[in-house]
Amino acid sequence: MKNQINQVLLLSVLLVFSITSCVDDKIIPATDLPQEISTYLESHFPENKVVQATVDKELFSKSYEVILKDNATLKFNSKNKITDIEATSKLPNSVIPIQILDYVKTNYPNEVITDWELEDKNQQVELDNGITLEFTMEGEFLRIDS
Repeated sequence: MKNQINQVLLLSVLLVFSITSCVDDKIIPATDLPQEISTYLESHFPENKVVQATVDKELFSKSYEVILKDNATLKFNSKNKITDIEATSKLPNSVIPIQILDYVKTNYPNEVITDWELEDKNQQVELDNGITLEFTMEGEFLRIDS
């Protein structure tokens, strides 16, 4: 019995090491980004150069993180779709759904959106005053997230 437990433990440890060896975070040149990501950056951040691009290779997928000259960080999922944008200044209006922009302009006229995140079934934006607002995928306001 003790021998079987040791074998199971050994197999578990080997499995963990083999899985973690397949995970790789690698800095890549901006020219190696997928076309969809390059197009997104050119469309929404035309004056903001890429200072670092990273590909995160998981077991069966890869995702990308891009840091721009103004320290904005953008994350893209395995389908090359944007999932997260964090910045220290105002995000371009073109990256925020119009319903969310309208809500913020109406209810927080003196604030700007500095972060946007796509979650499982919702979207979140953070304002420059630190307030985080949660919206549906259609842009309907849900709540202030604390």
